[in-house]
Amino acid sequence: MAGEQILAIDNGTQSVRALIFDLRGNLIAKKRVPIQPYYSDKPGWAEQDPLVFWRGVCEACQGLWEMEGVRKDAIVGVGLTTQRSTVINLDSNQQPLRPAIVWLDQRRTEGLEPVKGLWGLLFKLAGMQETVAYLQAETEANWIKTHQPEIWDKTEKYVFLSGYLTHKLTGQVIDSVGCQVGYMPFDYKSQDWAKPSDWKWDAVMVDREMLPDLVPPTGLLGHITPEASAATGIPVGLPLIATAADKATEVIGAGCLDPQIGCLSYGTTATINTTHRKFTEVIPLIPPYPAAVPGAYSLEVQIYRGFWMVSWFKEEFGQVERREAERLGIEAEALFDKLLQEVPAGAEGLILQPYWSPGLKIPGPEAKGAVIGFGDVHSRAHFYRAIIEGLAYALREGAERTEKRSHVPITALRVAGGGSQSPGAMQITADIFGLPVSKPHVYEASGLGAAIDVAVGLNLHPDFNMAVNQMTRLGETFEPDRSRHQMYSELYEKVYKKMYNQLKPLYGEIREIIK
Repeated sequence: MAGEQILAIDNGTQSVRALIFDLRGNLIAKKRVPIQPYYSDKPGWAEQDPLVFWRGVCEACQGLWEMEGVRKDAIVGVGLTTQRSTVINLDSNQQPLRPAIVWLDQRRTEGLEPVKGLWGLLFKLAGMQETVAYLQAETEANWIKTHQPEIWDKTEKYVFLSGYLTHKLTGQVIDSVGCQVGYMPFDYKSQDWAKPSDWKWDAVMVDREMLPDLVPPTGLLGHITPEASAATGIPVGLPLIATAADKATEVIGAGCLDPQIGCLSYGTTATINTTHRKFTEVIPLIPPYPAAVPGAYSLEVQIYRGFWMVSWFKEEFGQVERREAERLGIEAEALFDKLLQEVPAGAEGLILQPYWSPGLKIPGPEAKGAVIGFGDVHSRAHFYRAIIEGLAYALREGAERTEKRSHVPITALRVAGGGSQSPGAMQITADIFGLPVSKPHVYEASGLGAAIDVAVGLNLHPDFNMAVNQMTRLGETFEPDRSRHQMYSELYEKVYKKMYNQLKPLYGEIREIIK
């Protein structure tokens, strides 16, 4: 048992990582292959050739086999986790019919016929017509069926990226329950495709036979085929064990199995997640997603384009750091911590609300980002600190919503994702929440979570409590400064939490004027 190894494949937004873990959660080897996240033929579109993802998987896996400590004969199973909500149309030969629509895509399908019948009446009485119409407009399948009917007519299977890569590895059109995050007719409470009478089939124009079979996390998806082995180097016949989408695996990879431990993800989309056994809608009618633990739920609040704002800042205002980083041969983000140290906590009254992209309900579809409190003392360093503080304020608000709806207090935090590499961002988070904030012992928390699913699925650990206990541990911990926390709390309660309602009417006016 001590020598057994697990291969975890993590297909994120900007790279594919192939990772080898042992049963103590030690990262033995890693190969990262950068990929182009998407290309855009029209404003707001985000598409990619599905083969880009598969080739990334192949190259990443092939890069492992000569690394020190890696033994093919010791690998006992494979786990796959991917970015969420990227969809692919497959023909009768399971070949892609068009580019994948990546989760960052912003196209919408306006003017669709609303849901009718009893469901339509109920939505009207509940004041939810606009929310359902928003979901219909955002659904990628509806856009393809409306604007590319010839593609839709040839579509035999309609799958997420996880389902596509699972087929490439096993030859089976099958996917994990834990990967079903996006605009699909999925019942998040029962964690299965919706019943035939469910309104989702009217809102999302997909037929049941077009969707893959589902198995829960830790279940068997299939075995590595000879064709997949030739392309990746993974031994033929190894079991592919169902895991979950990358946010969900990140949660358990960060050790957040207890609902009192919140997992903050400082990634392209910033989130706060907690693992619960009870189905709870943190925001009414917005369901929790499947956790990486079978039958459990990942209560999540998203800040759309969260740490994407750091990339935006780098492009628009970070020319000095970009030049210096190029000279030093490092990432520009590594130099941004200096900016955080140049200004005091609270950014001398500059406050940012990070609603750079609208939400479904909170914030509503009219939402815009806002920055208030500008004065002549403020510099780009103040603005950068306001971005990081604004994200932490928004996540604190998400934590409070989660606590209120679940009746479970959050007493500690783990932070994963790119932002966890910033000591300044970690300290700001601790100060704003007033809680200790810890990093996982490995940066690749999502891949580790996938490995945990494999370990439990193959009975290498008897259950998730044992697997998480054995395979995760705390890295660096940041304790809150009480005086800064008090100041942040005043800004949060007296200013930040009031901003959206005060500005909402103006957002609506902007929406009407520039539509």
